[in-house]
Amino acid sequence: MITKANRRQNIRFRIRKKISGTAQKPRLSVFRSNSEIYLQLIDDTTGTTLASASSRDKALAGVTGNKTEKAKQVGAALAAKATALGVTSCVFDRSGYLYHGRVKATADGAREGGLQF
Repeated sequence: MITKANRRQNIRFRIRKKISGTAQKPRLSVFRSNSEIYLQLIDDTTGTTLASASSRDKALAGVTGNKTEKAKQVGAALAAKATALGVTSCVFDRSGYLYHGRVKATADGAREGGLQF
């Protein structure tokens, strides 16, 4: 029996076969739990995380609103960290989640913060 988690995992593997991040154009990876959202900018050539942001960060502790609004703020926070590192473009990795709701909100927040993908 194929569960929802197995289906997402297969989609995730299919996506990762096609996209990869470099130092100049890292991969923006999204992880969405039931209550939080986590973003990472990853350089796949060296296997390192260049920057990360999450809804659990102390800088975003005062943000109020629903989970979608918080996700947009997390995207903007990651974009600010990326521009401080000199990264202006990235490859978006939705990790098997539908491009909808919180995942779309993080992408919109990152775009408004200055990242291009």
